[in-house]
Amino acid sequence: MKKIGIILLTLLISVTILYLELSKTKDKVPQTYYKVYLDGEQIGMIKSKQELEEYIDNENEEYKSEYNVDTIYAPNGLDIKENIAYETKIDNVENIYQKIQEKKPFTIKGYQYTITSSYTDSEETYTENDEVENETVENTEETEETKKQIKIYVIDQNIFNDAIETFIKTYAGDEAYEAYKNKTQKEIETTGTKIESVYIKNNITVKETNIPINEKIYTDKEELSKFLLFGKEEQKSEYTVLEDDTIETVAFNNKISAQEFLLSNPTFTNVNNLLFPGQKVTISVTNPQIQIVVKQYTVEDEESAFTTEITYDTTRLKGNNETVREGENGLNRISKELEITNGIITSTTTKSIEELKPSISKLMIYGDKEIPNVGTKNWGWPTNQGYTISSTYGYRVDPINGSRSLHTGLDIAGTGLGSPVYASDNGTVITSEMHGSYGNYIIINHNNGYYTSYAHMSKLIAKVGDTVAKGQIIGLVGATGRVTGPHLHFEAWQGGAPYRGGTRFNPMSLFK
Repeated sequence: MKKIGIILLTLLISVTILYLELSKTKDKVPQTYYKVYLDGEQIGMIKSKQELEEYIDNENEEYKSEYNVDTIYAPNGLDIKENIAYETKIDNVENIYQKIQEKKPFTIKGYQYTITSSYTDSEETYTENDEVENETVENTEETEETKKQIKIYVIDQNIFNDAIETFIKTYAGDEAYEAYKNKTQKEIETTGTKIESVYIKNNITVKETNIPINEKIYTDKEELSKFLLFGKEEQKSEYTVLEDDTIETVAFNNKISAQEFLLSNPTFTNVNNLLFPGQKVTISVTNPQIQIVVKQYTVEDEESAFTTEITYDTTRLKGNNETVREGENGLNRISKELEITNGIITSTTTKSIEELKPSISKLMIYGDKEIPNVGTKNWGWPTNQGYTISSTYGYRVDPINGSRSLHTGLDIAGTGLGSPVYASDNGTVITSEMHGSYGNYIIINHNNGYYTSYAHMSKLIAKVGDTVAKGQIIGLVGATGRVTGPHLHFEAWQGGAPYRGGTRFNPMSLFK
């Protein structure tokens, strides 16, 4: 009986407590509160979501002024969730603001552009350290692709579009691009150039987003176009012109291309403009962030160099030479299609060659009491006419992998895959083989201190030990090795064999 009494008493007390609690809450109404999370972590509870948003906006007037916007927003990763409760501990909005400010930046509405570039290591650039060990290197067909991404933030999409257009005009030319865009280009009647298409090689995506205020946000198209051309840190210096300086020598000595010199000094219109001693010029190293491709159709009148026909007289001593008839250059009208990436020719196709004036060959008689394996130093061009020098000897930003290096020869393109490659002078073939970078290549010792090298051929005709004459076909133009398309890479060396004590120099000096 005593146990039953205790149980009944306990039950009575529990019912009484429940009744009292229900009496306390019967007149209360549940309230709406907001839990504040930052990157998934709860940092407090507030009464009003709107009050926090307005506080963030009002406390950042300087950013509104700086970026000319109406509203400052919460950081990315801030989440405010509604919560229903009778009673809870409420945080001060100012305290919540301080917690947010300490952890993440606030944001403004704008646009994020992502520029993606793909580069491979199949470059066609040679440096002084690109040595051939025992003149035999294993050929590799594998290439690695590297994707480079750049994010650009703007408030107004017009800023990005205008900057891109300024970048295009830098390489395509203001007037030429405007005429192309407005469809007012003049038809080519005799000679001239016409833009066929312009496009961005990179993949560019855009999305509207909240931009953290600690990011670089572009509000000026000039500043953005400068970044697109030079990168984050423009390498800029001043150079004082010396006597006998030319645009090409100044560019080479400062390890930039002639095109970069013209971009840095817009008062000069082409590489043939004259410099004077004491003149101040700007040396700026470009680092393009995008790749603009301009496809052009061009018609030019080009001189066709006369050939020299040599007759060897076995009754004359070697070096006893006679000119029977002076040569005379001809004139050809050549039409080509060019693909130009950031100012560098990356592809060329010769469409037609019209002979306006035939060349007249020079006739000479050479003494030939010895085998003519010694060069005459009367150098001949190593390809057919109708060529384009797609890359000169000098420093450049490589159009394929974006690196800066010395291009150590002439790239001669446009004569066609399988067209002849000629020995530039008499000599002895000392190398005829495949190399990883050069592809099929030949080196000729002219036995007078000079050596020439011919790379990327589709077929090797001359063999090691052959004595070849100037103008003799030694191979065919190809695209073997590390190339962007069919062409001949032609190098000149002096004072020793290539990679065996010799020194490379600009091959164009042979023909001046």
